[in-house]
Amino acid sequence: MLNLRFLFRYAIIFTALTVTAHAKAEVTTMADSLPDRWQYVSEYIQSLPSDDRWWNNLNDPLLDSLITLGIDRNFNLQAAIHRIGAARQAINQAKAQYYPQISVSGGWTKSRNSGNMTGRNTPAETIDYFSLGAAASWEVDLFGRITAQVKQKKALYNASRADYAATMVSLCSEIARNYAMLRTYQAELAVAREHMMSQDSVMHIAMHRHEAGLNAQLDVAQAGTIYYSTKATIPQIESSIATTINAIALLLGEFPANVAAMLERPAPLPAFRQIVGAGLPLELIRRRPDIVAAEYQLASSAMAVGIAKKDFLPVISINGQIGTSAHKPSDLFSKNSLTYSVAPTISWTVFDGMGRRAAVASAREDMKASVEAYNLSVVTAVQEVENAMALYLSALKQVDALAEVVKQAKEAFDLSFDLYKTGLTQFNNVADAQISFLQYADSLVVARGNALSALINLYQALGGGWTES
Repeated sequence: MLNLRFLFRYAIIFTALTVTAHAKAEVTTMADSLPDRWQYVSEYIQSLPSDDRWWNNLNDPLLDSLITLGIDRNFNLQAAIHRIGAARQAINQAKAQYYPQISVSGGWTKSRNSGNMTGRNTPAETIDYFSLGAAASWEVDLFGRITAQVKQKKALYNASRADYAATMVSLCSEIARNYAMLRTYQAELAVAREHMMSQDSVMHIAMHRHEAGLNAQLDVAQAGTIYYSTKATIPQIESSIATTINAIALLLGEFPANVAAMLERPAPLPAFRQIVGAGLPLELIRRRPDIVAAEYQLASSAMAVGIAKKDFLPVISINGQIGTSAHKPSDLFSKNSLTYSVAPTISWTVFDGMGRRAAVASAREDMKASVEAYNLSVVTAVQEVENAMALYLSALKQVDALAEVVKQAKEAFDLSFDLYKTGLTQFNNVADAQISFLQYADSLVVARGNALSALINLYQALGGGWTES
């Protein structure tokens, strides 16, 4: 039997003489070329958020409840949790290679050997016996192959945790975005109904003036056209409200009937004017979960290169067996029935048709692809934040401008209607003012909803919440 210490010493010396060291691959990422600061920095407080419950700043208890319910029940988020569990078990599976693999066996064997295989007319031999035994196999992690595999699984586990965070960021923003759409549609419906009441009043006044011979039937027809065209928009708005409630229900993992009661009652649009701590571009890399996931994927790919290189090294293992065999069960535990074997082994593939070299080259190409994916994630994140900032600022400006337009449109309608009632202007002026007033009022509602959606998009682009200064 070979001495185990001699085998270890032989493997180390032999490996040192025959395995060529590979230079570490240089990895270039975008972290050293990020911009120093965001554009439009005057509108933002540069502070890193510490609380991810960003939706609390919107001061809408129902939205808080919806997001909490979505986090608990959303199917995509639950699937991400299970993927984390699977990745955790993959680490345990890799760690199991540190320990010996032990198996036990027992049974009864009966066999008959042909006598004619040893000589002519030799009687056949029949053997039957009972056996019990255990076998163990243990790979010595001398060159760190198992350790490298464990580290790779840990990187993938961390990537799955980052994917879970990214899924939660997306879920919370999607719930809030659909909630903003719902409140916007409900506000549009309220505007349409309010203007219908005003238009109905104008139509009746036009009818009375026509009956009194003060104006033509054309005025009545024009007033009716405006009234009924506004009425025709209501079914479409109601349909949008229903489909948005259904979308929210899906995000919550609920049936629409279970959430319709709490959402059908109109409520004001949540506050969309917020002071956002955008942070610096470099901080974004540490905060956005998709970048974190890409970073861990890159780490896993780099470790895969190391694992592929370790296939050039020998594998040292110890195999052992112990057992007992006897013709009678009562003799199984006697001294003469004991059997055992110990076999330290070095196995080393010296030629495989360049397969291992190709495996290393393939792993290195995968790592380079992961580097490019990481770089793309960083560049995309910076672009998304810049775009979200610009969109949010422009949305706020549009709301302010439209608010003034609506004020002027209402004044123009009131003046033209007063002049019409006294017969000092044509109904065309009233009709034009009515249409403009309704259009601008509806545009203001939509602009406010867009501003809230832009704020939510900024949250999602930043990969987390913010705290007010």
